[in-house]
Amino acid sequence: MPQVSVKICGLSRPEHVSAAAEAGAAYVGFVFFEKSPRNISFDAARALALQAPVGLAKVALVVNADDASLDALTQTVPLDVLQLHGTETPERVAQVKNRYGLPVMKAVGVADANDLMALDTYARVADQILVDAKPPKGADLPGGNGLAFDWRLIAGRRWSTPWMLAGGLAPDNVAEAIRLTGARQVDVSSGVESAPGQKDTDLIRSFVMAAKAGVPA
Repeated sequence: MPQVSVKICGLSRPEHVSAAAEAGAAYVGFVFFEKSPRNISFDAARALALQAPVGLAKVALVVNADDASLDALTQTVPLDVLQLHGTETPERVAQVKNRYGLPVMKAVGVADANDLMALDTYARVADQILVDAKPPKGADLPGGNGLAFDWRLIAGRRWSTPWMLAGGLAPDNVAEAIRLTGARQVDVSSGVESAPGQKDTDLIRSFVMAAKAGVPA
């Protein structure tokens, strides 16, 4: 039975990177978006990335970043994946892939069935798609809002590229989310925090354990 891969996003402290790795997470994410309570500097992320054990994939979350910003980021922080979490077009996704030679994960917000077509579009150009809850209108953050969407919308759906489920996941609901969607990868940020931007090592461990126990038959 395949294992579920877990991404712990929005990390900013060494002990939380260690907790994610020790719990068995496959990815750790660093947020580079000034409005986010999880935003960190390139230098801080570099230190965390260098601490991460070999095999733990390091993901940079950026929002509508231009080439100059991405140049500085990729030259400073050793990364494995670029996560585009803004309104980047399919053309921009392709540009970023070609320019940096790193796998690109594109986040796509879902609120209702009308949003599903975008998943098909981005699956053709991104290396992975992150199926996230669409932020409310006027929200400052494109993700990390602790909101879920109706998981039944994507039940049984598959795309031409690997995908990851995000949006409102927490230790107490991730197994149900996996059961309903068939997800083999899940992403959490606010669901393992004691306060916005403040990760909790016990919640990180609980989430990874619950995700790996929640693999559907």
